[in-house]
Amino acid sequence: MNSSAQATMFLASRILLSLLFIVSGARAAMFFPGSAAYFASLGFPAPEATAVLAILIELGGGLLLVAGWKTRWVAWLLVAFVAIATATAHRFWEFDAAQFNNQLNHFLKNLAVIGGLLYVAAQGAGRFSIDARRS
Repeated sequence: MNSSAQATMFLASRILLSLLFIVSGARAAMFFPGSAAYFASLGFPAPEATAVLAILIELGGGLLLVAGWKTRWVAWLLVAFVAIATATAHRFWEFDAAQFNNQLNHFLKNLAVIGGLLYVAAQGAGRFSIDARRS
């Protein structure tokens, strides 16, 4: 594969990964009371502050991932964020039969997202990024 195609694929993968975070963060901000209530239902202390932090990580991390700025660090931050979200919100084994499959799917999807982010953390942003222009 030539380097131009590879660089384009790195950019496409960053965009596709980031969409999950940008859309989720934007929706959490638009429906903030529900977001805070959700964190309260999970037992988080200071659910409003937790919701603000989650929104900042999702929106900021998603946008930085698209831009390719501090990409490896951002990928690691998002790995930690998704791991915490998975461990606290998608414990499929604790749900009843009606919710089990949905939560299992979220759990597995999050593992796949973590896999993609680990790849970004290992490989970097690629040529079409702020990181590449600064080096």
